[in-house]
Amino acid sequence: MQFSESWLRSLVNPALDTRQLGHLLTMAGLEVEAMEPVAGAFTNVVVAEILSAEKHPNADRLQVCQVNTGGDAPLTIVCGAPNARAGLKTACALVGAELPGNFQIKQAKVRGVESFGMLCSAKELGIVEAADGILELAADALVGQSIRQYLDLDDTRITLKLTPNRGDCLSVMGIARETAALTASPLEYIDCSAVGVSVTDTHPVQIEAEAACPRYCGRVIRGIDPAARTPAWMARRLERSGLRPIHPVVDVTNYLLLELGQPMHGFDLARLQGPICARMARSGEKLELLNGQTLELQPDSLVIADDSGPLALAGIMGGQGSGVTADTCDVFLEAAHFAPEAIAGRARAYGLSTDSSHRFERGVDPQLPAFAIERATRLILDICGGQAGPVISVGPGVAPAAAIPFRPARARRILGFDLADDAMADILRRLGMNVEAAGEGFLALAPSHRFDLTREVDLIEEIARVHGYDNLPAAALRGEHAMLPAAEGARPAIELKKLMAARGNQEIITYSFISAELDADFRADGQTLPLLNPIASQMGVMRGSLLGGLIQTLRHNLNHGQERLKVFEVGRAFISDQSADQPLRLAALRHGAAAPEQWGEAARGVDFFDLRADLEALFGAQAVNFRPEIHPALHPGQCARVLLGETPVGWIGTLHPRLTQKYGFIKAPVLCEIALDALTHGLAPRYSAVARLPAVRRDLAVVVDNAIAAGDMLAAVNAARPSLVADFALFDLYQGKGVDEGKKSLAFKVLLQHTEKTLTDSEIDETVQSVLAILNKNFNASLRG
Repeated sequence: MQFSESWLRSLVNPALDTRQLGHLLTMAGLEVEAMEPVAGAFTNVVVAEILSAEKHPNADRLQVCQVNTGGDAPLTIVCGAPNARAGLKTACALVGAELPGNFQIKQAKVRGVESFGMLCSAKELGIVEAADGILELAADALVGQSIRQYLDLDDTRITLKLTPNRGDCLSVMGIARETAALTASPLEYIDCSAVGVSVTDTHPVQIEAEAACPRYCGRVIRGIDPAARTPAWMARRLERSGLRPIHPVVDVTNYLLLELGQPMHGFDLARLQGPICARMARSGEKLELLNGQTLELQPDSLVIADDSGPLALAGIMGGQGSGVTADTCDVFLEAAHFAPEAIAGRARAYGLSTDSSHRFERGVDPQLPAFAIERATRLILDICGGQAGPVISVGPGVAPAAAIPFRPARARRILGFDLADDAMADILRRLGMNVEAAGEGFLALAPSHRFDLTREVDLIEEIARVHGYDNLPAAALRGEHAMLPAAEGARPAIELKKLMAARGNQEIITYSFISAELDADFRADGQTLPLLNPIASQMGVMRGSLLGGLIQTLRHNLNHGQERLKVFEVGRAFISDQSADQPLRLAALRHGAAAPEQWGEAARGVDFFDLRADLEALFGAQAVNFRPEIHPALHPGQCARVLLGETPVGWIGTLHPRLTQKYGFIKAPVLCEIALDALTHGLAPRYSAVARLPAVRRDLAVVVDNAIAAGDMLAAVNAARPSLVADFALFDLYQGKGVDEGKKSLAFKVLLQHTEKTLTDSEIDETVQSVLAILNKNFNASLRG
């Protein structure tokens, strides 16, 4: 929201300078993003009138002007501007003046003619960035008056960065209301009283989509002057708010958008065919907008139409075929209320962003159309003349808000400081609320423009805001600190992050919003979750997996010449729209060389087992297993389900060849994604006595089918491990001569130990046979001969 300080001070003028006013607004939640003067710093520039302009005797493009500056005698000034002419009133920098850029005006001889000053353009005064000639002023400008005073150049352009809930402050009147409430200053209300009706002409209006357009006000104004021009004061306010004057009727509607916050539109009455109708767009309909863009309308778009078809995209932009032109004499003026949900996202879907849609998306006062149309009518009649017909108001309107119960005692408890009941009531009344006593508190009815106030906590926040965050007392906090219970085996996420970092990985944070294509490539389960109002087209859905963000990070690093990458992320995946189905996960990626280039280790690329080692370190003492399964984003032959016991907790594998080619990788990265819960709930340490006697090792080489996984054999033995077996591990795999085709030989280490005594040969043999029996029973394993 951009506006001029002088415009604001015409409605409310607190005893604060510009800097103090900006600080006040920022501390009240209306962040001041920029404050800049509307013109450069200059002195001794006055309104002047060119009495004559004769061709320079020694130059083709220069003129010798006699200029009245309000002094005793006219000044001779040489000027090269093409628009310099007799009778023109303009800005003149007198000898001794200083212009922006420390430019000094001196008496000078130009091609043999003495010049006693300089006729200035708006660019030379620092008002605009470009100008074609000297400044042209109105004929009634007072000669000799300071140009700063005449053009109100001692003004500041203020830009606010508002939060989405404060749509009521997207107008100068809204900001004036806030300033008045914050400073207890008197507010000058804008005259929106009814305009006298001088003709009975009306134009019929219908509403088919009442939920999207609950109120539509219209009025016919006949006989406006096509030659009328926008007054300088209005043009100045529009320009300082970032809008350029176009046509008096258009400028009035833009002025009302800035002044009251009500977007409006003016139709050329002669170009309308049949009744005005607020309805949803129909299949196949097209509309050429005022900016020249032609849209193929979607069925969820609200339009203003007549018998010929759509005239305007409601709440966004008018159409080219019905707009006001330089020849317009009769106008149909529109002021309507559109529901935010009917406008939100529609402009962006068409690649548009307008001041009207910006306001309607955030919400506009539903009572404002009736007042705005009267204000606009009065301005049009004052500027363009004409005769106004009666206002046509159609639609059920918006139901009034209910009063909000407010308990001062609860407010004091939440705010943490004492404030009298009367002081709270006064703040609410200054915000325009109707406050009545009710029991131990109040009933507060918010004004229609504060549609963001619906709960008691909203009122409590308003009291803190208006009372002033700077005025909140600074009190030392007191309380008892109690250590919360925590399971001995629990590991917080920060501990897991530190472990990954200690193993050479770097943590990254990526967006939860990704493109639909990226989500489809890496989502293994759940439903696609599109955003209703995405911030960008490539960020349109909630991620179903963290792997997509890792892949984008890898692409970015490869594009910048970084081949070796070890990264991980902890974040949420969004499986469905239920809050309980948004699990935290840890995902990791490795690419490039397994170790930095060095002389002490041969170079090799990362593989499945490098990342598996990180996973096993994360799981610690927990029994983690890996089972071959298929994931849509991972290589079918190099992919495994990660199991904690028999519970699936994640995936690990190399990127699928299809995706490796799609994303332009020469080598496939290795990735994993694990449920964070499985990592944070570890096993508590257990004490076991240190054996005083040496362990006994026996090796078992067994032959099994190729299809049998060694991990399943290890799991089976560990599940039914005899008491004397301290460790059971695989150390060799053999296929070839001496082993039948379709079979493989697996060699296991069996470590036996008793903590109190030396094992006998019979105990050792009996235990080895029991292990062999487990393998034979479950996997038909036989000793290798």
